[in-house]
Amino acid sequence: MQSSKLTQTLSFGLDIHTGSDDDLLTGCLEARRIRNETNRLDRHGWDWSEIKSTVVDNANHVKNTTQLIVDKALGELETYHDNKDDGWGRPYPYIDESYPMVMNHGEGYRLFLEDGGTVRFRITATKGTHVKGELRGSPDHFDRLQTAFNDNEWRVGTAEVVHKHDEWRLHVTVTHKTHQLASKYNADTVVGVDVNEDCIALAAMSRGGSVKDSVVFEYPSVKEQRHEFFTKRKRMQQAKQTAFETVIQTEERDYVHDCLHKVSRRVVDWVSQFSAPLIIFEDLKDMRDAIDYGTRMNRRLHSLPFAALQEMVSYKAAWDGIPSDDVDPEYTSQRCPRTECQHTDRANRHKKRFTCQQCEFQDHADRKAAVCVVQEWLNEQYGNVPSLETLPRVKKVRRAASGRGGATDSHGHELCSGVDRRGTSAQPEMEAREEVKSVASAVPE
Repeated sequence: MQSSKLTQTLSFGLDIHTGSDDDLLTGCLEARRIRNETNRLDRHGWDWSEIKSTVVDNANHVKNTTQLIVDKALGELETYHDNKDDGWGRPYPYIDESYPMVMNHGEGYRLFLEDGGTVRFRITATKGTHVKGELRGSPDHFDRLQTAFNDNEWRVGTAEVVHKHDEWRLHVTVTHKTHQLASKYNADTVVGVDVNEDCIALAAMSRGGSVKDSVVFEYPSVKEQRHEFFTKRKRMQQAKQTAFETVIQTEERDYVHDCLHKVSRRVVDWVSQFSAPLIIFEDLKDMRDAIDYGTRMNRRLHSLPFAALQEMVSYKAAWDGIPSDDVDPEYTSQRCPRTECQHTDRANRHKKRFTCQQCEFQDHADRKAAVCVVQEWLNEQYGNVPSLETLPRVKKVRRAASGRGGATDSHGHELCSGVDRRGTSAQPEMEAREEVKSVASAVPE
């Protein structure tokens, strides 16, 4: 274990009372100018210490904020110079985009906790211009922010003002000053995670590529309840009776939030059984832009709390000393995990069943995707995909809150029987192909 600061970024919406959106836009445009000027001076061969002093003296931000923006820009340039021999391009000038304002608490911005859980903010958009109001966000993020204010082991750190999804947001970092967190490069077990709208699949693999264990945690009630809440809101809108629409939205948020907390705890408990584990997630930052399956499916997928569940798992795991990382998820759901095959085709997957169209390898589609996530990470780190021929029997655990926790597994007889390739059983003891009902309560009520 190594001593490491545990830092988390909390995201809040801004309910502005004093000042305006235009003030924040002006501040972000000035941040963009600072970033571009830093890049320009580096291109002309200026020493970095001279760049910093010159840009700070000529900026329309408070000194500390300008210094942080310049440091962020120099960090981009450092990455470029370290990798330019490998073909990396110089950071391009921002023209149409705004650039985040980076601020220290107490200087560029301040937060004020009030009775009842309200948190007020004051942001110095530019010199002499202040934007004030209240934060909006999830109960979980407010709880962590309150802990950071009231616990001496915590501190509130830098924050960034960003414009995202057509609204202004404040990303606040909170840090536990000393925390024991393992290095991801010393992990003995790499756990791949595949998050879906009704389940989360985990595959624990050694660095050599062998699968130690796997499990699929199902939470079908989340999908069902969210559809029910959506139907209620839609009918209220059609009847023009929206007085209780906010109440319905709050009920949905609280229900989903509670479910994800319980599922994430169950996931971390399962991961903790392995020696020196590392959790690998799919990088979801571009997922919304990449999805276009029609109006109905887009609504379902775009509103799913994929990132929220990943964040909860990562945060809880960090408190147990377990690090996490992410990889590009492209084609992990379509690619055959067999090292000798690696055939990639959308037709390989049909609902919850994966059948390779080339080698006929069969598996639970989500568990197979979790395996591919690990393979992708190992390939990024070491440049090769370890050999893999078969996978162990998949175990599925259903959260009992849906009221059908003791029911037959929703994926049916075939998927409970293990993994097949070319019609033969992956394990000798599974030749009888008996149904294994491994459904259990994932979360105690």
